[in-house]
Amino acid sequence: MREYLLTLCITAAVTYLLTGPVRKFAIVAGAMPQIRARDVHREPTPRLGGIAMFFGLCAGLLVADHLTNLSEVFEKSNEPRALLSGAALIWLIGVLDDKFEIDALIKLGGQMIAAGVMVVQGLTILWLPVPGVGTVALTQWQGTLLTVALVVITINAVNFVDGLDGLAAGMVCIASAAFFMYAYRIWYSYGIEAAAPATLFAAILMGMCLGFLPHNMHPARIFMGDSGSMLIGLVLAAGAISVTGQVDPDVMNLFSGSERNTVHQTVPVYIPLLLPLTIIAIPAADLVLAIVRRTWRGQSPFAADRGHLHHRLLEIGHSHSRAVLIMYFWSALIAFGALTYSVNSASMWIVLSVVLLSALGLLMLLLPRFTPRAPLWAEHLVPPRYRRRRVVVPPAAEVPVEAPAEEEDRTPVAVGVSGVNGATAAGPRSRFTR
Repeated sequence: MREYLLTLCITAAVTYLLTGPVRKFAIVAGAMPQIRARDVHREPTPRLGGIAMFFGLCAGLLVADHLTNLSEVFEKSNEPRALLSGAALIWLIGVLDDKFEIDALIKLGGQMIAAGVMVVQGLTILWLPVPGVGTVALTQWQGTLLTVALVVITINAVNFVDGLDGLAAGMVCIASAAFFMYAYRIWYSYGIEAAAPATLFAAILMGMCLGFLPHNMHPARIFMGDSGSMLIGLVLAAGAISVTGQVDPDVMNLFSGSERNTVHQTVPVYIPLLLPLTIIAIPAADLVLAIVRRTWRGQSPFAADRGHLHHRLLEIGHSHSRAVLIMYFWSALIAFGALTYSVNSASMWIVLSVVLLSALGLLMLLLPRFTPRAPLWAEHLVPPRYRRRRVVVPPAAEVPVEAPAEEEDRTPVAVGVSGVNGATAAGPRSRFTR
């Protein structure tokens, strides 16, 4: 565990320290596109944050290769090299898109090629666990198609949710934390060495997101861009592929026991299949809804709009920070709920806790205009937005009153003459002769 934490901290430190220089480089390189109709920020913000995240990934893999226990992952498995190859390719495509805005179909082709590069080097789904049957071996073509589909779906799901400051990085960090706990439990509790690469990928992904978040929280100083969103989506998919299709569930004794215990074992058996999907449940739901919405309108599925979940939260009255926190809450509820249920599916307290937290999340959605106010004695301890507003009535200005002039001394004013300080539709104020 200590070596995983060390890898995480070094990845986060390298990403954090490189994000500042990368921001200056993005400004000089002109990677600051104009504000589009679907954007929510008010001023142009540099992209290319994925550059710092990619070097953080390289630093994490390099450090892990020189540690005593983690170096065995590189000796016994080719998955870290496969991840680095696919990540370098998808990162390069993202950098070009952040700078030159390449076509969506070209990006889709690049995503499929990056997934194919990982498949060629051994990072692929070999079998699937099926309850009551055991492991079902896949042919080479079936494993390749399933792997490419999972990589493309995960990348685009993360890319679609990258619409608010700190949203994508935070949600992926929450997902990778839940995935790290699941993979580490398989590796440490069951002694399955095949889960070690997935555990390493999850730790590095957490470091990449944690190092970038301080620069990306609202108001963001830099965006990760497609170079960052596609990169973290690829790393997340690589960990899911590693622990899903290469860890044999028969070794975990999931299918043993009496017929009565089979009822409780059925759902945990699906966790290796469902957990990679539950950790991206919110981005995947947003992706499906976006495709259906755009197709129903006769638009291209890749056409950008303002109909994503985070846009709808802003439209119903939530602030930017609150919308991000609500998305964090639902992601954590789904990911850690599935993780807890996989440990002990027979506990009714887990189900009740998930139901109560879901009700709390719905209550948060129904109170968009609720802003808590601090008491008077604690106002100096909270941000200004939580303080009570005091209405200050300015004193009435003393206007000198001129003595009324005689009726015959008034000179008429032409209608339609415009002037300043009190001009009306009929003309300026009448001026009196001495």
